Amino acid sequence: MKNILQVKSPFDGHLIKEIPLMNENDIENVLSKAYALFNDRSRWLQKHERIAILEKTAQIMSTQVEELTIIAAEEGGKPYTDSKVEVLRAINGVKIAAEHIGQIKGGEIPMGLTKASENRMAFTFREPIGVVVSVSAFNHPLNLAIHQIIPAIAVGAPVIIKPASTTPLSALNFAKILMQAGLPDDWCQVAVCKSKIAEKLVTDKRVNFFSFIGSSQIGWYLQSKLSPGTRSALEHGGVAPVIVEKDADLDKALPMLVKGGFYHAGQVCVSVQKVFVHEDIVSDFSKRFTEMVEKLKVGDPLNPETEVGPIIDLFELKRVEDWVNEAKNSGAEILCGGKKLSDSTYEPTVIYNPSDEISVSKEEVFGPVVCIYPYKNIEDAIQKANSLDVAFQASVYTENIKVAMNSVNKINASAVMLNDHTAFRVDWMPFGGRDTSGIGIGGIPYSMHEMTREKLMVINNA
Repeated sequence: MKNILQVKSPFDGHLIKEIPLMNENDIENVLSKAYALFNDRSRWLQKHERIAILEKTAQIMSTQVEELTIIAAEEGGKPYTDSKVEVLRAINGVKIAAEHIGQIKGGEIPMGLTKASENRMAFTFREPIGVVVSVSAFNHPLNLAIHQIIPAIAVGAPVIIKPASTTPLSALNFAKILMQAGLPDDWCQVAVCKSKIAEKLVTDKRVNFFSFIGSSQIGWYLQSKLSPGTRSALEHGGVAPVIVEKDADLDKALPMLVKGGFYHAGQVCVSVQKVFVHEDIVSDFSKRFTEMVEKLKVGDPLNPETEVGPIIDLFELKRVEDWVNEAKNSGAEILCGGKKLSDSTYEPTVIYNPSDEISVSKEEVFGPVVCIYPYKNIEDAIQKANSLDVAFQASVYTENIKVAMNSVNKINASAVMLNDHTAFRVDWMPFGGRDTSGIGIGGIPYSMHEMTREKLMVINNA
């Protein structure tokens, strides 16, 4: 008898569904099917067929927005309103992929530039890379699945996705929608399995591309185990530094930073965590920011009025609690929050000027905690923003164009937002960390490019 995975609500622990876990034989069958499909070019889908399937997929999803929202909110704990936004983004992501299929192309390579290259013509074109294996995270259970499945389907690569064990339902449901839209089932397979079996899946020599979203510890470990020739894209987290200059428009900045810090209880890889505020305005900023945070509604993610839902599991909640207590004990000022509200929720917390040597300053909190640090000189703020080995998205609030451009040039980040929070993203822009925060570029069209490889054709006309 197969092992069973119990998918439970992170908010109140009720059982949502039981799913059979795959064993090694199941994973071998999944890999064999995907590998055989890729090696049989007679079964490859033509571009127009892929476009039609993706367009149909988007149409089906558009009729199921409420159902998809409930599934994502219940299993992942992200509040209903934000989960609905995720679903709408996911639908748009499918449309973006369909639109970009026609842009996957190569180009002419000039010949005749040397005597040896006379009477020749050369062209490049792009082919699907091969079998794609994706390991996903819990915090955007549908939209992350879209970003790791749809680019592969769009370019014609078979894909196997291993969703987070806490949130497999959105990926499983989406695979069914793809089949309803006409995708043969070998092209997208969902592997619900334990970590050790997932490692065997990822590191198999038949895998051509590995897509990972999750912790840096696991991501870099799996990267080190990949079979020779397997390409990869890893998306980890960061501490999302924000610099607020004394000329910043706080009326605009404050609501954005509250949203960016406490969206999905801070469980976002680019969630606002460290806010460096000029000493001339830090008192006013801290007071107003704290007042807004204290008004956030914490509770059941299925309640449309909830703004901050649960932390994904008891272990993570305990870790956040320990880190905040460490900050308290080291002398940091807790401006609001700082305590557990239930077995699944933690009060939105603002910490003033914690030590640089403690966890909330050195590590990604991945919880509803934002730290405020005063600074005198922006160069010092930039230096502190660059002091850790993580580098993802950052932001600067200022009305001074020289300060803005100087900050963009000097901050070590893959993206710097000006007068916007660090968690901003649209699905057609490049997205990914640098240094220990990841490798490779996400975003629908960018992932499509990464999941192809270039082939050169040379014609001798002599």
